[in-house]
Amino acid sequence: MNKFKKYGFNENLINNLNNQGINTPTAVQEQTIPKIMKNKDVMAEAQTGTGKTLAFLLPMFQKFDTDSKNIQGLILTPTRELALQITEESKKLAINTDVKILSVYGGQDINSQLHKLKNNITLVIATPGRLLDHLNRRTINIDNLSTLVLDEADQMLHIGFKEDIETILKKTNKNKQTLCFSATINSRVKKIAYKFMNSPSEVAVHNKSVTLDAIKQKVIRCSDRHKQEALFDDFDKTNPFMAIIFCRTKRRADVLEAQMSENKYLCNKLHGDMTQNARQKVMNAFRECKYQYLIATDVASRGLDISGVTHIYNYDVPESPDTYIHRIGRTGRMGETGIAVTLLTPKDILLMNSIEKEIRMKVPKEDYKNGYVSDDGKTTESGHNTDFDTRKSSREKKAEKDRKSGNDKKQGHSKNSKNSSGKSYGKDSKIGKNKRDNNDSKNEKDSRDDKNKRGSNSTSKSQGNKFEKTKGTRGRQTINKSRKKNSRGR
Repeated sequence: MNKFKKYGFNENLINNLNNQGINTPTAVQEQTIPKIMKNKDVMAEAQTGTGKTLAFLLPMFQKFDTDSKNIQGLILTPTRELALQITEESKKLAINTDVKILSVYGGQDINSQLHKLKNNITLVIATPGRLLDHLNRRTINIDNLSTLVLDEADQMLHIGFKEDIETILKKTNKNKQTLCFSATINSRVKKIAYKFMNSPSEVAVHNKSVTLDAIKQKVIRCSDRHKQEALFDDFDKTNPFMAIIFCRTKRRADVLEAQMSENKYLCNKLHGDMTQNARQKVMNAFRECKYQYLIATDVASRGLDISGVTHIYNYDVPESPDTYIHRIGRTGRMGETGIAVTLLTPKDILLMNSIEKEIRMKVPKEDYKNGYVSDDGKTTESGHNTDFDTRKSSREKKAEKDRKSGNDKKQGHSKNSKNSSGKSYGKDSKIGKNKRDNNDSKNEKDSRDDKNKRGSNSTSKSQGNKFEKTKGTRGRQTINKSRKKNSRGR
């Protein structure tokens, strides 16, 4: 028996869920669906991969009136990839219904979107920028909505869609239901939510540990110049079925993709500089397992929902714990297991510490054979003597060393120095002077010995070498005379 029946969904929705093998609600679905079905505004915090999408789609489809010609549902998302993902999930639920769905995002032919809008669209899934374009053209009307959803609200605000979102919300009807779903509900999200929502019910599914339990995490520590070598070494050891490698910037993704291709790894890249058609082709090819590795930037980390991903690699440590959770959430989804590997260099250890603090666990670490040190800073067999303490402690050690060195110099100067212009500087200076005098006496003696030796040798040598020896002797005699003169001066 399908447990979604208890929420009162129609038989067609239940059949469509059964066809996908979905029979049991997740934690976020159990906590939000009853409230949404009662037409309450809901603000839900839950991690990626916990079933948030179905939590708002199922009640929306239950309420749609297919006889109406108005747009009844609007879902706003931060990225094109996420819009396409939700569109695919919606189409699965729309089987054997008259619900018409349109995804609206940048990089797509707007004339094609205008043509589809003539077909009495029921549900629009859009990114804020392209939706505003349609609103300004008056080609989309959103003043008869029954439900509006802000999906990944924190990410939309982080990208900079705050003003766009407010402009869109002001153009909607007031008697609608508003739902806000996000991986993190911070003060910025709450501020915009309470401004446009009607006494929302707050739901927080704190199951980071549950979500991460399905993912085996590990850290590979290495030097920066051995990072690529360490990555390829893990590829060769584990041979992932499907892997996504996350880089911090587009340039680093380009460089890594070129190096992987050169080393005969079957891979492609995905980042914001690519056209939408190119990005879609890459994603489709990856889904069809035409590529084993996908190199991506964080712009894609929330929009990728590809079944079968077994490994996630953080080639660059993410700059926040939330980004880390979203990245590794691409694997171990919906009951499956996965592996997440982070390549850690000394400069990123503070970032990794903050991630471990947030997820409340110490990620197991192993050392790559080249360029590594242990936790206590001892040099390994590679010979690299890199201190693997935090940056703060390194600075403190250097500052302490500088202070100690400065104090020693100050004490030595005040004790031994007579004055700043004097020729004598205490005991150390006398020792130095005596040493120089001894050296001068030794040089003078050596000079006399050399002269006598050369004199005796020159008579026994052949005539052919006489000029060369005499020339050399004269040069040395000139130097010795100069030294002797200087010695007398002293």
